[in-house]
Amino acid sequence: MLEKNFSGFVLETGTDEAGRGCLAGPVTAAAVILPPDFNNEVLNDSKQLSEKVRERLKPIIEEYAVCFSVTHLHANEIDEINILNASMKGMQECILKLNQTPEFIIVDGNRALNAKLGLKNSFGKQFSKTEIELLKSIPNQSIIKGDSKFLSIAAASVLAKTYRDEYMDKIHEEFPMYNWKKNKGYPTKEHREAIKKYGPTKYHRMSFRLLPEQLSLDL
Repeated sequence: MLEKNFSGFVLETGTDEAGRGCLAGPVTAAAVILPPDFNNEVLNDSKQLSEKVRERLKPIIEEYAVCFSVTHLHANEIDEINILNASMKGMQECILKLNQTPEFIIVDGNRALNAKLGLKNSFGKQFSKTEIELLKSIPNQSIIKGDSKFLSIAAASVLAKTYRDEYMDKIHEEFPMYNWKKNKGYPTKEHREAIKKYGPTKYHRMSFRLLPEQLSLDL
C-alpha cells in the first residue's frame, strides 16, 4: 500500500503529469490534496493500472479529495517553452488553482516544482508576481517514482491521465484518421503512418520528431 504523507503537514499536495512523450495533444497536469484518513488499496501509479480501473478511481478521488485541480497545456505552448518546462508549468498552474493553499507539495520526478517560475511566453497563463511569490513560499520535494510511493501523487497521476484521455477522445472526433481514441497521441506506428499520409494537425507538437529519420513530411 502506498504511503499517505511525506512531510507531516495536513495540507500536503501531490502533483503529476501525463502525456509528456506524446506527439499530439496537451501535456496534462493534476494536483490533489487527500484527507489524512484516505485509504485505497487499488490506487497506484496510473501507468500500472488499466483504463477501466483508472476510470473507476477517478470519481472516488474527486469525491474524497480535500481539493483537486487539472490543467492542460497545449501543443503551441509546449513548442514554445519545451515539454519539460510545460510539464512543470502545468503542475504549477494546478497548485494555483486549488481552493486551499498547500502547506507542502510533493511532485513526481527529480525536479523541484518552483524551478523556472514565471516563464514569459506567447501562449497560456502568465504568472503574476503574487502567484510567483506564493509558489516560491510553499516547500516542496521531488520524489523519483513518487506516483508509485505516495497516495496523493498516484491520485494526481490518475486524474491527469483520465482527463487527458478524455480530451484525446474528444479531438479524435475531429481528426479520426490518427486514431487518437486508441493511441492517445503517443508515437505508435499507426499514428506515425497517419502523419506521413495526412500531415500534422494543429494538435501536433511541431518541436517533436513526428516521423523517424527515414521518413519525411512534404510541407
